[in-house]
Amino acid sequence: MGHREDLLAGARRCLEERGYARTTARDLVAASGTNLASIGYHFGSKEALLNAAISASFQEWAERVRALALAAVPTDRSGDPAGLLMASWHAIRASFGEYRGLSVAFIEALAQAERQPELRALLAATYQRSRDQVAAMITELFSELDGPQATALATLEIALCDGLLIQWLLDPDATPSGEQLADALTAVVTPS
Repeated sequence: MGHREDLLAGARRCLEERGYARTTARDLVAASGTNLASIGYHFGSKEALLNAAISASFQEWAERVRALALAAVPTDRSGDPAGLLMASWHAIRASFGEYRGLSVAFIEALAQAERQPELRALLAATYQRSRDQVAAMITELFSELDGPQATALATLEIALCDGLLIQWLLDPDATPSGEQLADALTAVVTPS
């Protein structure tokens, strides 16, 4: 591995262990086995390195959730978007424990994005990429859903994911299950 890759791997470890806001350049150097000049040479700044690492981690987590959700969907999908959503909610909750440190760092990065235009743009682009990927997965699984419907479902999925993450970080036991979310969704869309 070169210094760039070492720095990204070290930044990821720092994000998991120290978080976004508390990681220093010296922490990054210690975790990566590189030197301070390497940060500037490869990324320009500590913030740019952390931003690259948080974006890569977000993408990795999104791929993990996608794999878990697809594995949980029955092979006979028979046009059941609600079943896919419930399976994905289970997958999302299951992934939180694996990515707790990175999840906290991501929440910290969201707060920093208000004052860091580069981070804000990076996270916005990451969200757009995630919406596109989730919409493509929905279209792949349910060809009857067109672009706007798939995008709307993807947007709902991501919004629920973010809300579940915040609730899970604060109180994992009180975070709604996939069944509870499906029941709530059914109650909203099914007239009494």
